Amino acid sequence: MRMGGLKGKNQRTAFLLKLFYFLVIPGLIVVLVPGYILWHRIYAPNVVAGSEGIVDFYIPTGSEMHDVLDLLEENGLVRRRSTLEWVAARKNYHNNVHPGRFRIREGMNNNELVNMLRSGSQAPVNLVFISQRTIYDIASVVSRQIEADSADIADLASDEEFIRSLGFDREGIPALLIPNTYQFYWNTSAEGFFRRMRSEYEKFWNGEREKRRQALGLDRLQVSTLASIVSEETVKHEEMPVIAGVYLNRLRRGMRLQADPTIKFAIGDFTVNRILSVHLNVDSPYNTYKYAGLPPGPIIIPPVQAIDAVLDADEHDYLYFCAREDFSGYHRFARTLAEHNRNARLYQDALNRRRVFR
Repeated sequence: MRMGGLKGKNQRTAFLLKLFYFLVIPGLIVVLVPGYILWHRIYAPNVVAGSEGIVDFYIPTGSEMHDVLDLLEENGLVRRRSTLEWVAARKNYHNNVHPGRFRIREGMNNNELVNMLRSGSQAPVNLVFISQRTIYDIASVVSRQIEADSADIADLASDEEFIRSLGFDREGIPALLIPNTYQFYWNTSAEGFFRRMRSEYEKFWNGEREKRRQALGLDRLQVSTLASIVSEETVKHEEMPVIAGVYLNRLRRGMRLQADPTIKFAIGDFTVNRILSVHLNVDSPYNTYKYAGLPPGPIIIPPVQAIDAVLDADEHDYLYFCAREDFSGYHRFARTLAEHNRNARLYQDALNRRRVFR
């Protein structure tokens, strides 16, 4: 009886094992293999970001899902396009494509990548511009940092209706642009750039600067215009408040500014080293030898240091200044015309010795 019972038990065990092998294991395979394939498509690392482990990825305005997938593939940023496309389609990415700059990390899976792209979670750029000579120079610098085209930026800066909507005219628009570092979204348009600059302009002219401006008796445009002249007169920051004080003294006395940089602007040639009589005859509102007061607008995009130098101009009784004959970049200041003429002769003689005649 014991032998028979043991034999029956063994037969049942063998039967169960066969059942497990032929039914359960295949069933598990049927369930687990597709599950693994699904997991792999969604959660396996698929992004290649190179040695630095992070890449800036730019999606232009107007892109569709296939454009984004093409860019990722062409730049070698994904290992398997097919799995990414499968996940993107099921997450409805084709209806949620956002332009901008996105930071892609090494080892991101398809789920993480699509979630970031479809949410529009782009990383801002630090847009930097310093003092520039013209709006066209600014347009070139800015267009290399955001999506807006340089021609679109330059065209808007010449669009009188648009400029008026910002509270400026064509001569005054350079005063709107305050050199600094700003955080922008990469897909900012030309109009978006100017609207943002209008907002930053108001922030710049905060309560403290506004009080100092009012104390001078100048409006904001006049401050920026004078600052543009001061910044062209010297590269020495410590001299800027002194030179600003000279021009303010002349304005208060009703004297013409007689600023050489405005002549260079009027004739359209900033390479001139020596202002001659023929230059002084140019008929332009920017000719401060011919017309009293400030010109109608800045002659360059003035740096912040020059604007603050005007607002914090030194109080003195100088009415003249002239470049030093040692070409150090510094100036000699004078209270009287006779003293100034002596200083000017020293500088002119130095130019003659160097054979600088224009």
